[in-house]
Amino acid sequence: MTMKTQAKDITDIENNDQSEVFGLLSEHLNVTSPSQTLLDSLGKRLENRIQTSIAKHAGLRTVRSREGVWLDLMPGIRYKPLWESLQGNSVLVEFAPGSALPLHRHSYLEEGIVLSGGLQLDDLELTQFDYHVSPAGSRHGRIRSKQGALAYLRGSSVGQPLSMFKEVLGGLLPKNHKESESITAGEGEWIEIQTGVFQKDLWTDGTVASRFFRLNAGTYMDRHYHPLEEECMMLSGDIFLGDILVQEGDYHVAPAGTEHLEMFSDTGALLYVRGAV
Repeated sequence: MTMKTQAKDITDIENNDQSEVFGLLSEHLNVTSPSQTLLDSLGKRLENRIQTSIAKHAGLRTVRSREGVWLDLMPGIRYKPLWESLQGNSVLVEFAPGSALPLHRHSYLEEGIVLSGGLQLDDLELTQFDYHVSPAGSRHGRIRSKQGALAYLRGSSVGQPLSMFKEVLGGLLPKNHKESESITAGEGEWIEIQTGVFQKDLWTDGTVASRFFRLNAGTYMDRHYHPLEEECMMLSGDIFLGDILVQEGDYHVAPAGTEHLEMFSDTGALLYVRGAV
């Protein structure tokens, strides 16, 4: 008898033993259906839990990566609206390989993050998770993408036809002293603000600040109130904001006056947040 045959015989014996044990157990098990009263009680508790969660998260909005409508901006470039505000729109912009945006002058302070692929701004090369900020009134040269790209823009005129027209016209005017700035993924200082939570400052005017946050797996953060609107773009990983799960590629906004309950990440996360200092 070969070792292979012996192993098969042992496996067959073990399977027969398990079948015999399960058979003996099943003879003494009674199938009991839960009473209608118990089912009604469980249903009511679940409904109350859902209504309580909805009330606690009232006003918060999440746009999933798989949700939303993509709109054509120009040949090779399309965008997905995320949020509208008086300081410009928040959008995702997708560049096909070889596409480009024209010269333009910014109506608002515009922030951008490359989510994937790469963008070329004059001699500047931006790749994944590089950050770029342009003050209102500053002028951009043509923004190209040789390889294709997906970018998040906040403070953009994309989706506002009149503002877009004015920006393109403004791009024809001479350049001024207002300069854009970039922070690549490898630049900037990460500061641990609590155990397992790291912060990288990107931009601030003293009232509002834009930052990257990095959370280690298993990290908790306390609930907090929003005196001003707070926007979040999930770059990687995931995080629970109370009962709301925000995953890679999702966008989340908390209007002024709302609150985030306890936050937790069981896998770790990297996210962009713009809100009150």
